[in-house]
Amino acid sequence: MASSRSVEDTYEAQNDDRLDELHSKLRTLRGVTTDIYEDVERQNFSLDDTRNTFQSFGDSLAQSARRAGQAFGLTSGGVKPLRLIGYCVIAFLGMWVTLRLMWWWWPSQTPAPET
Repeated sequence: MASSRSVEDTYEAQNDDRLDELHSKLRTLRGVTTDIYEDVERQNFSLDDTRNTFQSFGDSLAQSARRAGQAFGLTSGGVKPLRLIGYCVIAFLGMWVTLRLMWWWWPSQTPAPET
């Protein structure tokens, strides 16, 4: 009976050792799982932030395109192309006349010829 008790004690000790190893592996697995979860959460936050940035950029680009369309008369409510060309021609003529008047009023001083 004594030898049977020592065999049972040996098996019990082996079972306890295996159980401790299993607990150690479970703790390691739980740690890895937690790390994976935290990494996934960080990546999701990063993706959400990137999506929001691109959405904001897209909205700004659409608004700029809308304003450009209005400025060049491509959409309703904007300046018509002929009016825009007229403004450019008037501005050019105004600058040309201003320069001519300045040249006429302030002629360059030429030195008097020496005798």
